[in-house]
Amino acid sequence: MLFFTQCFGAVLDLIHLRFQHYKAKRVFSAAGQLVCVVNPTHSLKYAPTRCAVAQTSTEQGSLPPCHHHEAVHDPQLVPCTCPLFSCPWEGHLEVVVSHLRQTHRINILQGAEIVFLATDMHLPAPTDWIIMHSCLGHQFLLVLRKQEKYEGHPQFFATMMLIGTPTQADNFTYRLELNRNQRRLKWEATPRSVLECVDSVISDGDCLVLNTSLAQLFSDNGSLAIGIAITTSNVHNSEAEM
Repeated sequence: MLFFTQCFGAVLDLIHLRFQHYKAKRVFSAAGQLVCVVNPTHSLKYAPTRCAVAQTSTEQGSLPPCHHHEAVHDPQLVPCTCPLFSCPWEGHLEVVVSHLRQTHRINILQGAEIVFLATDMHLPAPTDWIIMHSCLGHQFLLVLRKQEKYEGHPQFFATMMLIGTPTQADNFTYRLELNRNQRRLKWEATPRSVLECVDSVISDGDCLVLNTSLAQLFSDNGSLAIGIAITTSNVHNSEAEM
C-alpha cells in the first residue's frame, strides 16, 4: 500500500505539471513563446548555515570557532549565485552555469521571448521560483521570490540577473510582462550582474514588485505567468554607432 501510495502521488504530480504546461502553451502558443513551468522551492538559505551553527556552538564551548568569513579568497572567484541555498561553492564566472545546472538542477530555456509560469503562488513565504534564460549569447537568471518585507504582508519580487560582469549587464535591457483579464503590467530595466547580491536588489526594490492582491489579479488558479523578453540596450547601440 505504501508503494502504491507513493507511485500514485508521483503520477498525480506529473499529471498536474503536464496540465499546467498544456494550459500555458494554449495561452501563449499564438505568440510563439516558449513556456517553462517552474515549481516553487522553499528557500533553504534562511535556515542556519553550518558556519552559523558552528559559531553558536562555539559560544557554548562545544566546537572550535568557524573562520569562514576570515578566510582570504581568490578575487577572481565568485560565490554560488543561486539564491535558494546557502551554498559554499566558489568558482570562476565562466563555470557558474555548469554549477547551477549540475548541482542545483536549475532549468535553462533558450529563446528571445519566453514565458515563466510560476506554480503554487499561495504557498507561504519565503518561497523562490528560479530558471536560467539563454539569449543573445549570454545566460540570465530569473528570480521570483515571495517574501514578507513587512510582517504579515507577503510580496512578490521578480528580477533578472546576468551571469556576467556589471559592464556586460549594461549592454542589455529586460522586460517582464503580466497580461491577463484585459490587464497588462510591464517592468523594463537593465539587468543586474550576478556578482551583485540578489537580496540587495530585492531590498532596494529595484525589480518588479507585486503585493498579494495585485498578484492575484494576474494569476490563474494559483499560477502566475510572466512574459520575458531580452534585448540589447539602445543606448549602447547608439554609442557604438557614433
